[in-house]
Amino acid sequence: MAPLSSLFHLTRASHLTTLAVVQARRITRDMSVAANPTHTGDRTPYPRQNLIPTTGTYPSGWLAGGWSSGVKKSNAKDLTLVVSSNPVTASAVFTLNAFAAAPVQVSKEIVRGSGVIRALVVNSGCANACTGDKGLEDAREVVNAVGRAVGGGEEEAGSLVMSTGVIGQHLNMDKILVGIEELAPRIEEGSHDAWLGAAEGIMTTDTFPKLRSQKYDALAGGSYSMAGWSKGAGMIHPNMATMLSAVFTDAPITKACLDAATRYAADRSFNAISIDGDTSTNDTFAVLANGAAKGVKEIDSLDSPAYLAFRKDLTEFAAELAKLIVRDGEGATKFVEINIKGATTFADARTLASTIATSPLVKTALYGRDANWGRIVCAVGYAPTKSPIDPSRVNLRLSSPALKTTLHLFKDGAPHEIDEAKAAEILEHEDLVLDVDVGLGKEEATMYTCDFSHGYISINADYRS
Repeated sequence: MAPLSSLFHLTRASHLTTLAVVQARRITRDMSVAANPTHTGDRTPYPRQNLIPTTGTYPSGWLAGGWSSGVKKSNAKDLTLVVSSNPVTASAVFTLNAFAAAPVQVSKEIVRGSGVIRALVVNSGCANACTGDKGLEDAREVVNAVGRAVGGGEEEAGSLVMSTGVIGQHLNMDKILVGIEELAPRIEEGSHDAWLGAAEGIMTTDTFPKLRSQKYDALAGGSYSMAGWSKGAGMIHPNMATMLSAVFTDAPITKACLDAATRYAADRSFNAISIDGDTSTNDTFAVLANGAAKGVKEIDSLDSPAYLAFRKDLTEFAAELAKLIVRDGEGATKFVEINIKGATTFADARTLASTIATSPLVKTALYGRDANWGRIVCAVGYAPTKSPIDPSRVNLRLSSPALKTTLHLFKDGAPHEIDEAKAAEILEHEDLVLDVDVGLGKEEATMYTCDFSHGYISINADYRS
């Protein structure tokens, strides 16, 4: 299984779009946010309001909501529940960490089993990882509690389960079980506030809820919708990270087609995220389809145009959710696109992009608004590529989408446009672009990353306090 949290586009079209979140963003969220608001107006405003949708188009037959069971010290939401009115087809990809958390192990059993699945439940604030047999027992009891709460009983309302938070602690089952009972009757269908509440319930160090929804025209007539959320801001690195995401759709699709589409989408969205080099124990990307869209023919062939269209829709949707994680790295102040050109192989292009994106010296220079191009060139030079780098062919450019200006800092192995004033103007902007051409071949790679700030250290030094 490919790693989930490294978002490399594994298309051999000599282009890689990977989201590497080697970053850090200071939490500015007001922790006095109403725990269980009845409407959007009850919420204290989050930062990055421009990234939070104010309306949505949600799939038929799905009910959602978020709730505070009192697990978090802040009393912020810590439970999310999404339930289908009928059984669903489910697919998921999971962390490759050897210490896969209890909810990961239980969800794997459920996805691969033959039982009915109707729901997904998430708790935040406790990862239920490295918790032994009790952790597994607790995860299974959470699943059973959802079955009892949503009707139909444990056998008729199976649920996937996710957890995120501190590793090595047991779930506060007394609070969580009561919370599920309180949340279940409050979940709603088609309500933007309810879906936003669900996105809030999965947050830990995230500074804003990451929610998206979209309606798509089906090729053979009718339409289907997708809604989904993601979370993650730190401990994110290829091979899975502290990343959770789920997409819910009313499209009718077979298990084989959904599995293939989910894997394809994961490889082109969440499978190239790296914030700080740490790989978590809990990462899960799940896609659940209930087939409730009216007038849409079932997608049942991997060779059909309908399947290819659905796969494209899911991939673009997942990539949008992944980019929100990039934007919300712990302490990050910059969003950086790194484009590699002229590599001899796709693997070398990816290695060069990753090496630059994970360099602490590069990230701290970007945070300090310092056009220290020598750090970038240095990273190119020590990147473990198969083909040797020829310094005389390397070129480096710095720009920002907000400006028309591009600064050609390094040309054919030597300093070129050294304009500190122009560089300072570019580096004032949040979105930056680094273009590196190594002049050896035709392969390309793109990676998105962020800077490394004081805020990242502060957030993680105080994580349990």
